[in-house]
Amino acid sequence: MHGIGRPARQLDPGEDERWLTVEQFERVLDVAGEREDVKLTFDDGNESDVEVALPRLVDRGLSAEFFPLAGRLGQRGYLDRDGLRELVRAGMEVGSHGWEPRDWRRLDDRHARRELAEAPKLLGDLCGRPVRRYSLPFGAYDGRVLARLRQAGATRVYTSDGGEARRDGWLQARTELRHDVDEKWLDGVLTASPGVYRRAGRWASRLFRRGDR
Repeated sequence: MHGIGRPARQLDPGEDERWLTVEQFERVLDVAGEREDVKLTFDDGNESDVEVALPRLVDRGLSAEFFPLAGRLGQRGYLDRDGLRELVRAGMEVGSHGWEPRDWRRLDDRHARRELAEAPKLLGDLCGRPVRRYSLPFGAYDGRVLARLRQAGATRVYTSDGGEARRDGWLQARTELRHDVDEKWLDGVLTASPGVYRRAGRWASRLFRRGDR
């Protein structure tokens, strides 16, 4: 998930397609609360993570993992440092979405260091514990990105490939929720054939083993 409710900032082109209404979000939580095999993650670090998502998660006894953009902390419409710490105090996990929304396949060494090393270090310093999990911006990756993440010490990497993921998998597929999510779509995702989604994970594993560039 990304943003929820009324945005507190001007959205980037196309970003509105990744925002849910509060009602849609609450329906997602109602479904997730009934499924032990469903995990919730949030990208970008929007202000709605604390203002909208957090109290509803806490009320339902649910936990989630949040992946803010380190370079956007404190900017209008995004989490500030206190908000980040509030997530941690509430028992939520924090990972890194990088510094800015950049395609990691196109990073030179200097920008790769900022996105993959400096961003999680800042977040870890603020949270008071190491940040070693990453969410891929735009879900984009190749063999070089995966190799850099291994080198950076990533313990888990989240994609946007869709579908099921093994609980112990280093590379985790996720399904993005968009503005038109409804009950029928949710039911379809949760009842889809597992084999459809496992193929994406197998492809990614082969890609990393080959060391494709």
